[in-house]
Amino acid sequence: MTRVRVHPLGLVEPGAELDDGVEVGPFCLVQSGARIGARTRLLSHVVIASHTSLGADNVVHAGAVLGGPPQDKSYKGEPTTLAIGSGNHIRECVTMSRGTLKGGGATVVGDRNLVMACSHVGHDCAIGSDIVMANGVLIAGHVQIHDRAVIAGAVACHHFVRIGRMAYVGGMSRVVHDVPPFTKVSGERVRVRALNVVGLQRAGISEQELDQLKEIYNALFRRKTALAAMLPALHAPAGSLAAELLEFVREWTSAPSGRFLEQFRTDRPPVARA
Repeated sequence: MTRVRVHPLGLVEPGAELDDGVEVGPFCLVQSGARIGARTRLLSHVVIASHTSLGADNVVHAGAVLGGPPQDKSYKGEPTTLAIGSGNHIRECVTMSRGTLKGGGATVVGDRNLVMACSHVGHDCAIGSDIVMANGVLIAGHVQIHDRAVIAGAVACHHFVRIGRMAYVGGMSRVVHDVPPFTKVSGERVRVRALNVVGLQRAGISEQELDQLKEIYNALFRRKTALAAMLPALHAPAGSLAAELLEFVREWTSAPSGRFLEQFRTDRPPVARA
């Protein structure tokens, strides 16, 4: 059995759970009710708040605060959670908030993500696996980011946005509506620029699937016909990447704001009618 190592200047409160091989560096605080998986390393000045869990083999750098209360005025101290998977690298001064009751009570982060310095993940987000967030990325509440997405530096995401699988978001973009999977987007109000061919090839996507995806992509985004008029005529093999793109775009275009998840929010006041 490998012993837990806590630096003399680190503090682990009674009631925190640390698995074998965990390292807690100087000036770190692990609060009661936190759980840290095997071989996870907190390098220095890290805060792991109550109701926060980390899986195995994570590395958390200086100044990160994981599981702080949600930055939401509706929060009244409820024991909501932040659950982080395994193999993540969380760099300097990253913050991730717990959930809110109105958003389901949990913020969830997957495995093998690289979250670079000074990024923020808001309350009630669902972050997948194998994602890269560059420095200074700001993710508002209730956002979904699907597996293998890449988000360049200083991107800001509106609440209730979805970023699709293997999408690439260019630096300093303002993401105010859903980002289709497998695409590259950028700009003040994020326009679809191209297929993320490099990301797809790195993921080992076959040439056959890539060709199907290119055909659907070109039909959607390379013609002057409006998307709403084009979608009913388009079809793709069930279970294919092309079908995934089509379904996502159908949902995206069905939402008046371009944010599919926003239609499910429960905290809006009733609309006054004359």
